[in-house]
Amino acid sequence: MERVAVVGSSGSGKSTLSRLLARRLDLRHVELDAINHGPGWAPLAVPEFRRRVADELVHGRWVVDGNYRPVQDLSQGTADTIVFLDLPRLLVTSRVARRSLRRVVTRQELWNGNRETWRNALSTDPERSVAAWTWQHHPRYRDLYLRSMTDGTWAHAEVVHLTSKREVRRFCRTLPHARTRQASFSTNASS
Repeated sequence: MERVAVVGSSGSGKSTLSRLLARRLDLRHVELDAINHGPGWAPLAVPEFRRRVADELVHGRWVVDGNYRPVQDLSQGTADTIVFLDLPRLLVTSRVARRSLRRVVTRQELWNGNRETWRNALSTDPERSVAAWTWQHHPRYRDLYLRSMTDGTWAHAEVVHLTSKREVRRFCRTLPHARTRQASFSTNASS
């Protein structure tokens, strides 16, 4: 596992798992949301987005979290491992709703000065509310990634399909700990 793409619905735990993978496997963490969202939530133009993602991935050993179609060929297409977090719709939507409320209350800055607002957190409009967007788009992402598993799109990579919190925890237990990896690097270096 040296080039890992973590995909799934909003709220599935992509960023959390990606940070853990990066730490445990000594990989560069690339968060697509952080690259794409400019000030005022303005998305980058696609050519610039692709250029910045390509610049991040040129380093060779990475874990990317995000679902952005304009860069799927760069992330999923060059990954040696794809982790599909396929958690239940109600679970991920409730996670997103709680996360949004926490971010609003704490005034947490996300990327480039952006913050979630009460207006957006309480909206039922999927174009304003991340929770509403998650509820509406979950089935589409699930179908897309289930197809990618069977139609050959991901044939070049090992696919890890996790469908419950229990499976995610079990997968995380299989990962080496950073200290263990460091010790083995030190041992190998002295040989």
